[in-house]
Amino acid sequence: MVDLSEIEPGIVLLQMQDRIHKNAFTDDMTLALLNAFDTIAHHDRYKVVVLTGFDSYFSTGGDQASLLRLHEGRGHFATTNLYSLALNCRIPVISAMQGHGIGGGFVIGLFADVVILSRESVYTTNFMRYGFTPGMGATYIVPLKLGTALGHEMLFLARNYRGEELKQRGAPFTVLPRAEVLPEAMKMSRQLAEKPRVSLMTLKDHLVADQRRKLPDIIRSEVAMHEQTFHQDEVKQNILSLFGK
Repeated sequence: MVDLSEIEPGIVLLQMQDRIHKNAFTDDMTLALLNAFDTIAHHDRYKVVVLTGFDSYFSTGGDQASLLRLHEGRGHFATTNLYSLALNCRIPVISAMQGHGIGGGFVIGLFADVVILSRESVYTTNFMRYGFTPGMGATYIVPLKLGTALGHEMLFLARNYRGEELKQRGAPFTVLPRAEVLPEAMKMSRQLAEKPRVSLMTLKDHLVADQRRKLPDIIRSEVAMHEQTFHQDEVKQNILSLFGK
């Protein structure tokens, strides 16, 4: 499900590899990610985390079963802090999105400190494709990281974008051929691992302080919007008919 290993001194590789569900946020994947970041928090020698997926998938976001539960009013996405794991991690996180990032699967990668995309892969905030408003902090982090115009377009249209297109549209990320994404992330992680851990944590706390402060209110607003938009019959039908297509 999730492989966590210190592959070089101070460098932790966190690889999502649920090949059956394409790294969707099933209950098992969610628990595995929560446990992995908890493990990272309790090791004082770690300096940087590289978060990645497998083959052509980074993460496909919420699975159909969890979306149907939300439609039925059984819980909400903020029950766990899955969306903010990278943001709240004390040490820098590099999201090596070598594969497709769909919905919350794209958003969770954007909360990392450094983002690397692949030219070939599809990235989308597809919430509105099903008819419900975005969650997982998407309404905040997508415009923040990609710019207001492109971010709002992605959130409203909910269409697919290749990494190469996002680069051409001004996305301020490193965008490379898929095979080069993880090697570039490792190169960056080695540069970070050269620095003192205390200095890395202190700088991260400073750089993301505003995001950490604002995010709880954003999440509350998104949950409130879901109360208005998620329970429509049309949304259920879209989840049943469009999921995975």
